[in-house]
Amino acid sequence: MRKNNTFPSESDIHAYVDGRLDEISQRRMRAWMRVHPERAKIIADWQRDARELQTAYADLPMETSAAISPRAPHPRRWWRTAIVAASLFLAVGVSGIAGWQLHDRQQDTSAPMADAVQAYRLFALDRSAPLDVVRTSAGDIQAWMSRRFPGVAHLPDLSASGFRVVGARLLADTAGPAAIVVYRNQAGESVSFYVRSPDPGTRPIPRGERHDGQLAVNYWSSDGYNYALVAGNAAIMGDSQRVTG
Repeated sequence: MRKNNTFPSESDIHAYVDGRLDEISQRRMRAWMRVHPERAKIIADWQRDARELQTAYADLPMETSAAISPRAPHPRRWWRTAIVAASLFLAVGVSGIAGWQLHDRQQDTSAPMADAVQAYRLFALDRSAPLDVVRTSAGDIQAWMSRRFPGVAHLPDLSASGFRVVGARLLADTAGPAAIVVYRNQAGESVSFYVRSPDPGTRPIPRGERHDGQLAVNYWSSDGYNYALVAGNAAIMGDSQRVTG
């Protein structure tokens, strides 16, 4: 481990979650986590997610499992870097490495659910972007969401508009955990359902809609969470709204 760096670094946390830290560094990490119990809980959740992913992919062919395993250097770790940076920004004073979540919320606080739009661009528009849960049923993803967001709303059923769930991704936000569920139709068009906790000290956001370039955004608050549907254009959003009401 390099000296004179703030401990734990992003690499330290990656290695701890993946079980690659040496014994001395593990002891340092556990001591740091005892002092930062909220961060420790987040890291424990990542470890659980990694174990769940390994179990879920255990029966896949070796080449497929290697491509999406949480131990593979790509594609999982590039996004965990942003999560770690954002979640530790306030806790350890790491400057200049905060993830896209913190950056966007600071740059355009007037735009409701700007983070949902950025997540759509990263994970719904980019078909190569990694998802934690893929090729599973909407019911399985609902259960996955409910474990992480108790009392979360039911996933929108967009099947009447030709969209089906293709996967979900656990993210992080300055207010806490967040998640995106990605839908696609046969034409390759995408819709995303995004959920996160509200910002501390703020009121629930009223239901509304807006546009970000060509993207259409429908947002609301319910049962302690903020939600957003994001679609590639207004026509797709119109179909989705007719389905979800």
